[in-house]
Amino acid sequence: MIEPTSEPLLRPEDLLPHRPPFLLVDELVELVPGERAVGRWTLTGNEFFFAGHFPGRPTLPGVLMIEALAQVGACGALATPAFRGKIPLFGGVDGAKFRRQVLPGDTLDLEVVFGRMGSRGGKGAGRATVGGELACQAELMVVLVDP
Repeated sequence: MIEPTSEPLLRPEDLLPHRPPFLLVDELVELVPGERAVGRWTLTGNEFFFAGHFPGRPTLPGVLMIEALAQVGACGALATPAFRGKIPLFGGVDGAKFRRQVLPGDTLDLEVVFGRMGSRGGKGAGRATVGGELACQAELMVVLVDP
């Protein structure tokens, strides 16, 4: 079991199959396998989507906030020995709410707390914040499949 810490742990790419430009988590700062995962994504403004979303007023698309939360949650699931090497797929998203814009230069703090884990996946509550202010929240379901 990986103990909770405020220091960087594994790199997200040590657990996830995702790679740039679709790896949306820079670091993991807390990981309790199958229970909780916390990560960060710092937006530089050079990300490809800012040029078109929106010209003159770049804003992180809400669906990418949800994906970033899902990637952090997948790290928490994939850190469980029974799920190592699996491919995480969305099983569903419920109750997504967007509370604040996320802009270039912002650091998105991402947290997923699992409510339950089963033999094929799990469900967790995700929250994304900037400077402690809620930007997005959603219930996420992950299904883990063989590669």
